[in-house]
Amino acid sequence: MTTTKPNLEDVTDFADADRGLVARLEPGRIRDDRGRVVWDADAYAFLEEECPDTAAPSLWRQSRLCARQGLFEVVEGIYQIRGFDLSNMTLVEGDTGVIVIDPLVSAEPAAAGLDLYRRHRGERPVTGVVYTHSHIDHFGGVGGVTDGDVPILAPAGFMENAVAENVYAGPAMTRRGLFHTGTNLERGPAGQIGVGLGQTNSTGTVTLIAPNRDITRTGQEEAVDGVRFVFQMTPGTEAPSEMNFHLPDRRALCMAENATHTLHNVLTLRGAPVRDARAWSRYLDEAVELFGRDSDVLFASHHWPTWGAERLVSFLSQQRDMYAYLHDQTLRMLNSGFVGTEIAELIQMPPGLEREWHTRGYYGSVSHNVKAVYQRYMGWFDGNPAHLWEHPPAEEARRYVDCMGGVDEVVRKAGEYRDAGDLRFAATLLDHAVYARPDDSGAKAALAGVYEALGHGAECGTWRNFYLQGAAELRGGGAGEPLAAGAGMAAALTVEQLFDSLAIRVDGPRAWEERFAIDWDLTDLGAVVRTTMSNGALIVREDPRAGEAGLRVTLTRPELLSLIGGGGGHGLATSGDASLLGRLFGLLEEPDPVFPVVTPRKAADTGGSRSAAPRPRREGGDGA
Repeated sequence: MTTTKPNLEDVTDFADADRGLVARLEPGRIRDDRGRVVWDADAYAFLEEECPDTAAPSLWRQSRLCARQGLFEVVEGIYQIRGFDLSNMTLVEGDTGVIVIDPLVSAEPAAAGLDLYRRHRGERPVTGVVYTHSHIDHFGGVGGVTDGDVPILAPAGFMENAVAENVYAGPAMTRRGLFHTGTNLERGPAGQIGVGLGQTNSTGTVTLIAPNRDITRTGQEEAVDGVRFVFQMTPGTEAPSEMNFHLPDRRALCMAENATHTLHNVLTLRGAPVRDARAWSRYLDEAVELFGRDSDVLFASHHWPTWGAERLVSFLSQQRDMYAYLHDQTLRMLNSGFVGTEIAELIQMPPGLEREWHTRGYYGSVSHNVKAVYQRYMGWFDGNPAHLWEHPPAEEARRYVDCMGGVDEVVRKAGEYRDAGDLRFAATLLDHAVYARPDDSGAKAALAGVYEALGHGAECGTWRNFYLQGAAELRGGGAGEPLAAGAGMAAALTVEQLFDSLAIRVDGPRAWEERFAIDWDLTDLGAVVRTTMSNGALIVREDPRAGEAGLRVTLTRPELLSLIGGGGGHGLATSGDASLLGRLFGLLEEPDPVFPVVTPRKAADTGGSRSAAPRPRREGGDGA
């Protein structure tokens, strides 16, 4: 591995991060209607101290930069709210009001940011909204800035991908997201110091208002409140639906989340579809060609801007080269027979990239990005038959521990590796011990100590948070309150998406023998949807043309939302077998928002909270 380091004397980033400051939020705490603190910028004041031995100096530096908060002028007519959430909110002044770009994670910080802007720029109404992509930190606060009666622009496929991530896989991603961002860790030198992309996410009210104007092609030009936007479509990069845009009259280029002051994720640790590093690189190159010579400033939905045409072209070119290199070198070694874990150890990044601060792995990492590129092309299987049908973690752990002489012996051997400085293998051994005997307090305490040491040494903010949150869970720390999209997201879903959200909650084994259909007559939409329970699957069909359902329910979309949200079906107009409604909802399983991550689930949980354990499959020949 190369050991090139950036110049510690270079303070350009600090000058850029402070440039254009108009005002800070004083105090830096934002509360919801109940008085609960949903954002606390002041909690990071400790970052102004010297870096302690419990943090990587490079990550400490990045966190100091990300912790700067307030209203900043980018250029005349363009302002940013930074340090109010994981992401930035950008405000572009138009002829009669202000256009909001990416309104943060939740409504309260977005409203507080808009209020701070108005205190210094006047009571300008919100005259438009732009979502640059389909991640929650770029739309979740929209309810804090508008009720939706303005143009709302987003890339094609926005709603489909926002739902896929935040609703379909929402409970699991949200649970892992707490590890990813370290939201529930104590702020401090030994705890949560940032994520590398920002500090952490707010915990306020998540909202979603569906866009009413789609961006479908590169070069598409739209005017909002007299401001010209020229868009560049970048699907499959940092998000499945994403776009950059240029403001030609301001000579300003917004790179959404495609070019930030860190190596980003080809696959996030919280979970997501694998991104296309090759396409990512090519879209960055296209941005240089399309907009580089016509831009004086580059800003994004995270971090601080870059001013000057030469500097911003250099910045984009290095970001481009970084993703191209990761992609191409992984493929080169993959085609020589190396697997993802091997490539992650062997790859060497060019010194010309390693010496730049903005290509360091504060949020993504070279290690897990290489494995993601491998996964995109080759999948989970590395070709070795020994890995084709392995036991699940708890069963495998029990066998390993038995072979190694029992839990006490494993803990002893792990201590030797830890003392020798091999924290990685100590963690592997102790993980087996914990999965083999989850109630062994000594094994859990030893593993927590190793995780803590690994976290304190990590340059990548998300790695640090995963290690420290894992240690907290092993020590009995509470899971915390997950970020809940809830009704704020559901209200924006299509009818098909609402029924799909039911389908993924069906407890399959309990529904194997169920056969029935329900027609849902949505009078306010003039639509009929049929849901059919068949072989444990809930099949959703709009406007059925054949056959009769056992029950017909007549209702409005708001009544359907209430029903799905647990409001009950009392008072709904029905014809047919009314008991089918209870049978359907009786087959649904509630997701577990606080499932264990670093210890095994209980055996009774593996088949669903109300179902028997699933029957063992017989893919192999060992009699299982």
